[in-house]
Formats: sequence, C-alpha cells, structure tokens
Amino acid sequence: MYDVIVIGSGPGGYVAAIRCAQLGMKTALVEKYPTLGGTCLNVGCIPSKALLDSSEHYHNAEHTFKTHGINLSNLKVDLGQMVSRKNDVVKQNTDGIQFLMKKNKIDVHQGLGSFVNNTTVKVTKDDGSSSDIQGKNIIIATGSKPSTLPFIKLDKDRVITSTEALNLKEIPKHLVVIGGGVIGLELGSVYARLGAKVSVIEFMDSLIPTMDKTMGKELQKSLKKIGFEFYLKHKVTSVERKGKEVTVKADNAKGETVEVKGDYVLVSIGRRPYTEGLNVEAAGVKMTERGQVEVNDHLQTNVPNIYAIGDVVKGAMLAHKAEEEGVFVAETLAGQKPHINYNLIPGVVYTWPEVAAVGFTEEQLKEKGIKYKAGKFPFLASGRARASMDTDGLVKVLADAETDEILGVHMIGPRTADMIAEAVVAMEYRASAEDISRMSHAHPTYTEAFKEACLAATDNRALHI
Repeated sequence: MYDVIVIGSGPGGYVAAIRCAQLGMKTALVEKYPTLGGTCLNVGCIPSKALLDSSEHYHNAEHTFKTHGINLSNLKVDLGQMVSRKNDVVKQNTDGIQFLMKKNKIDVHQGLGSFVNNTTVKVTKDDGSSSDIQGKNIIIATGSKPSTLPFIKLDKDRVITSTEALNLKEIPKHLVVIGGGVIGLELGSVYARLGAKVSVIEFMDSLIPTMDKTMGKELQKSLKKIGFEFYLKHKVTSVERKGKEVTVKADNAKGETVEVKGDYVLVSIGRRPYTEGLNVEAAGVKMTERGQVEVNDHLQTNVPNIYAIGDVVKGAMLAHKAEEEGVFVAETLAGQKPHINYNLIPGVVYTWPEVAAVGFTEEQLKEKGIKYKAGKFPFLASGRARASMDTDGLVKVLADAETDEILGVHMIGPRTADMIAEAVVAMEYRASAEDISRMSHAHPTYTEAFKEACLAATDNRALHI
C-alpha cells in the first residue's frame, strides 16, 4: 500500500511525487507513455523553446549579423538537424526526470492508470497485461490535449496540432495558424523566421486575448516585421484539404467569407482537460461540465482521499501552475498549510520579443472599478536594448492610485520571460512602484526598464524618457 499514487508524470505529477517523497511518503508514479515529463517536456514547453532558440539564431544570422559586423555566406537551414537537436534536448530533460525518480525512491509504473475504486489504480501496459496498486491517497495529474473544432479533421499531416508542428520534415511555404494565442504564435514564429509565410486567423479582436491589450498590439507590430499577416475578428467555418493544399474559410466582422490557402494548417485554439481511460466514475469522482475534475480550494475532489492538479482542473494551463499545485497537495497531505496566490502566477509568450505578465490587466482593473495609475517605459530608450538591437516593446506597470501598491506588470521585449520574476517577487511582498524605483538596478541591463516604468507610475518620474 502506497501513501500516495500520482497518475500522470507532467510537471504537476512528477513534482507532486518528488515533494511527497521528500516529506517521507511512500510514493508511486503512473505514466502511460514510455518517457516521463508529460506534454511539457515531450511535446510542449521544452521542445518548442528548443526550436524557438534555433530559429532565432538563424533569423539573427540572416538579418542582424551583418550590422554587428559578422559576414556570412551560403546561409541555409538544416531542419533535420534542428529537429534532431530538439529531440536531444527533450531526451536530456526526460532522462533527468527518470533520475529524479530513482534519487527520491519513487516507484514508476509504466502503463495506463485507471481507477478500480477510490484506493485502487489498475495499470495497463501496452501489451494488455495489467496489475493493481493500492494507495491511501491518489493525485490526478493527467494534463490536457490540444482542442479542435468539430468540423475540422485533424489528419496530422497537413492539418496539424502543436505536436506535429514540432516534427515537420519541411519548412511550410504558407502556414495558416488558427488561433492567435500563445502556442500558435510561438510555433508560427519558428517557421516565419525560417522563411515561411504565416497567416494567423483569430476569433477575438486582438492577439494573446487573455493578456493586457497593449501586449497584443505591440506583439502584432513585431510579428508583422517577420512576415506574419493577421485576420482578427474572423470566425473559421471550414478547413478542407485537397492534395498538398489546405483551404481555410472564415467569416469576417461584416459576415463576408474570406479564404486563406496554405500547405499546412496549425490548429491551436487551446487545450482541453484529458481524462480518457481514467475511469473516474469507479472512484466516484465528480467532473465539471467542461470536462475538468471538480476540486475545492484545497484541490481535493468530492472523494476526500483523491486530489487533482494542473491542466485537468480549473485555472490557467501552465506548467509552473501545475508544479505549485503539486507541491501544495503534497504539503497538504503532510499536514502543512501551504498557500497559492493564483493572481501572482506569471504568464509568458516565448516569441521574440517575449511577452510576460503578472497580476491584473488594465482591462480587469477598469472592470473592477479599481483606481490605478500606469507607468510605461519603451525598450527603444534602453541602452542595453539598443546595444543588442532589441528595441521593440515596453514595460507597463499598473499601481494602486492611492497606496502605490503594484497591481499588475506587463512586459514585451527582450528577456522579459526572465525579468517578470522580479515583478512576481515585488508583488508577493506587496511592494509599491516607488519601492522598486528606489532599488539599484545594474546598468546597462534590460531590467532597468522595469525600474523606469515604476518611476513613470510614481508621479511620472522616469529618468530616461
């Protein structure tokens, strides 16, 4: 009998297992795929960042090296090698998780985990053989899968999801991306930098619609420079493939039908919770209408010894959110009183420029009727950004009009994915914009833009604009 069985080995599951083991619990991890790490390590965060980095190197070699005084000739893309390097990065990471399981004495059971009852999990291997394991507590961490639309036939050859987009054998001539969110823009960026024409069709009136509107507008400007075209406020009505050509039809805001033809179509309209084969009914676990596992504020299901975390429950589908929840449940089981502030979990888009945000958007503050002041600082005015030729974007700080407490930070620019951590720390300690503006930031660095935006929010005191 295990103290804890974790079903799913993504960032939520494997982190939950490690923390449970650290706290002295006998722990088992069940994973249906041959490698650990879930979507994030195998077909999500890690491989996409590997391709984003490779394509950015190529793009810089083609477009900015000459200005830096570096002359190249016969520059070409070896997509096979790019994908091979990406696969190596994935293997290093998944092997690392395997090592961590051994180090923490966690039993890994390979096979599909399904409930027999609320304390028994059946593990079925690919060859059909199965065995039962028992656990006092069970954590569901089965993650998510790409969503699609009912009328779209994903052939995974020309009409693809993010999973197939990571392993293309050729650079598309014209990649049509359905969905202007994080995944579509990141993978669209990879191929745009390598020479593909990229068309994005988005139902909403801005890109990355869940983020502050300023970020979407700025990102659109930057992506246009590398050959993106955009169809905002367009509703896709059909996707049809004939041979090597795929035709996407969409209705614009006036109700007119627009046709976009490409050789590949990437469907990236979000992700859905994944519980197929889990057989939650046998354990009596309640699900929501949206297919999520229903949990309370302690991430506990209606069955007291069963918990759920990550993409399979409510909230943002982010690897680091799942990790926090994995630790939260482990510590709850150990009798501790952990806490997660969901408003302070940052969101990042790994395009170039990168987009990163934490806290409330300007639109949310207006909706809530909270009086605020905004401070902005453009990277065009940053000495460090000029030195690296990364002058697109800005930092926007939103602070309470009366107390000056920082309520939201929105960044688009170079290395903002890393810079946002300073804003998270500040907001965890309820810092004011003036607190940050009075801290010394090394010069020249990109993070000075955060300090300057805080100065701008504090009585419009920015020094360098």
